[in-house]
Amino acid sequence: MRILAVAVATIAVTFLSAEDAHAEAEDGQSYFSVMGTFLEDDKDRGVEDGISGGQMSLGYVLNDAWNIEGMVSAANPKVNLGPGGGNQQHLGIGVDMLRVFKRDERFSPYLHVGIGYFSNDVAGDTEKEGNMISGGAGFLLDMFSSNVSLRGEWRYRLESASNDDLSDSLFSLGFQIPFGAATPKFVDSDGDGVSDGMDRCPNTPAGTTVDAYGCELDSDGDGVNDSRDRCPGTPAGVRVNSDGCAVDSDGDGVTDDKDKCPGTVAGAAVDSDGCEMDGDNDGVVDRLDECPDSSPGVQVDIKGCEIKEEIQLQGVNFESNSDRLLPGAESVLNDAAATLRKNPSIKVEVAGHTDSDGAADYNESLSARRATTVHDYLAANGVSTDRMSVRGYGESQPIADNTSAAGKAANRRVLLRIVER
Repeated sequence: MRILAVAVATIAVTFLSAEDAHAEAEDGQSYFSVMGTFLEDDKDRGVEDGISGGQMSLGYVLNDAWNIEGMVSAANPKVNLGPGGGNQQHLGIGVDMLRVFKRDERFSPYLHVGIGYFSNDVAGDTEKEGNMISGGAGFLLDMFSSNVSLRGEWRYRLESASNDDLSDSLFSLGFQIPFGAATPKFVDSDGDGVSDGMDRCPNTPAGTTVDAYGCELDSDGDGVNDSRDRCPGTPAGVRVNSDGCAVDSDGDGVTDDKDKCPGTVAGAAVDSDGCEMDGDNDGVVDRLDECPDSSPGVQVDIKGCEIKEEIQLQGVNFESNSDRLLPGAESVLNDAAATLRKNPSIKVEVAGHTDSDGAADYNESLSARRATTVHDYLAANGVSTDRMSVRGYGESQPIADNTSAAGKAANRRVLLRIVER
């Protein structure tokens, strides 16, 4: 028995120093083992100790910790008492439960306990039968970089077949060979509860809530995971920024999905719809309204001021004795065109006037040509020609004294006279 123990220890030390492997059968596999047995019998049995039998087992791996196996042990020890000598025939049949440790490592120790049937055919006597219980420890050692293993075991057996309950120690050594497909292992490298085979988003940060595919949840479907979403519950289809909040492109405090006036000028005061405030409701926002208290319903120009009987065109001047506009006239005419577009019901007469220099007929013709120039400019900027008529008044309607230079300058004018609202 000492020689067997030394041999087992030597083999274990040798293989434990090698690289890691898998000693035991895997979850879901079956296995069988065959071992030779050294019997250290109860002294009252009257037989010699020695290698006198063996053990066969057929087992199944229940899970990572437990095996169940059926066991048959047989021995033929030599009787050393009495003049006749002879042999005894031992037979044990039982069921064992094995608690396996470090199943995935090269060396796997285990504990076992079992119950069963025992018979002892004593030489020159009748066969005796009874129960047996046993327990002990063992090991499994991979020898071939596979889960075909060297198996060593010590079993303490107590049986009731004899007149007096006898106990033996059995030291067994042999091989264990698995068969059948193993149950696939659940491997979850990032610890999110989804196996690697199903995980579409590996390396999820620890503690993150994931869906069935191992990807972080995005409860509102805005493309930003819940762990980073500062605005959960965003309505479907709303464009969001990297924080999961609805975008406010013009920075007016109203998000794009609610903003009826995108592109608001920075810093402008807006209402709940994202539109600039218009306190007097004249269609000109407060930021641009030069007459912020216009009466309700009056027609106003683009500066928010009421349109009277005429739209003055201050700054619209022409070259001397010509209908060609001088620089600076365009901005005034652009404002006039915008005012007429804002008030589509208004019709105007484009009226041209001159000072009294020159012949009256010539001045009338010149004023008409200048009025036509203004008419054509407004038409080119979106004012329908159906809303405009042209007339040259020449020098017939002065508004100042033609005897002074200032008076003549005031009389040389083009204006828009309201003829219909």
